[in-house]
Amino acid sequence: MREAAARLGYVYDRSAALMRSGKSHTIGLLVCEITNPFYAELTAGVEEALDDAGYVTMMANTSESVTRQRRMLERFREQPVDGVLIMPATGTPPGLANELLSWGVPHATVVRGFRRGAHAGPDNRAGTRLATEHLLTLGHRRIAFLGGAAKNPVSAGRWEGYARTMAKAVLVPEHLPCQTDIGQAAQMVQELPLRGPTALVCFNDSVAFGALLGLQRSGRMAGRDVAVIGFDDVREAAFWYPPLTTVRVAPRVIGQAAARVLLHRITNPEAEPLREILPATLVIRDSCGANLRKAV
Repeated sequence: MREAAARLGYVYDRSAALMRSGKSHTIGLLVCEITNPFYAELTAGVEEALDDAGYVTMMANTSESVTRQRRMLERFREQPVDGVLIMPATGTPPGLANELLSWGVPHATVVRGFRRGAHAGPDNRAGTRLATEHLLTLGHRRIAFLGGAAKNPVSAGRWEGYARTMAKAVLVPEHLPCQTDIGQAAQMVQELPLRGPTALVCFNDSVAFGALLGLQRSGRMAGRDVAVIGFDDVREAAFWYPPLTTVRVAPRVIGQAAARVLLHRITNPEAEPLREILPATLVIRDSCGANLRKAV
């Protein structure tokens, strides 16, 4: 039958199928920062899971613009899509969740979420707690949190995990805010005084890569002069120099979980929305200095 269709030049009429079934088998995916390696891996996980379930992904990058996010949501509504998976842009009003409900569009959030509703993301507080505790066991007492300048649930959660751990150790938390940008992080760390923090808990791996570069530019080395820990464990982390100690949250697995909670919402609209918070683990490499100390 497929060979005959190919000979005749038949093209499947999806609009007619939509009229018959009311389903487009298309999911709208809104990514807040596609250039970030973490979100690239996460998107791959989403697409794999949706493809296995027979759905096509229609993706758009908001570039952290609430205005662009609104425009793309309107486009998804017009298509229409069967559901929306959204990584809310920084500054997204909390009322957006209720608005999507009023549209009748099943939706779920990923990484950044609303207080209620279907969601999948990492345990941000536990991740930075693990990182800070590890640095404390290595003897560091002046530990700073680098990055997290944007105000969103992820930066708030990661700061909170770090700050609470510092307070528990009766130490003063120190915030060095910068954007998720390797160049900006590198410049900030390059300018840190020699008597500055001896360890950095970074908002994510991109910020940590910048920290390693900034230390190198100032004649210092991560792990020897200043300990550095990232967050995410993107593919490049193990191959950076020095290899980056980081908090692993498996972005591809998070993407798969996000697809799963959205599909549950689509097929079980009356059921309680699923919320999956995935565990974080610490991956120890050279940038924190632990391996160097063992060698000595």
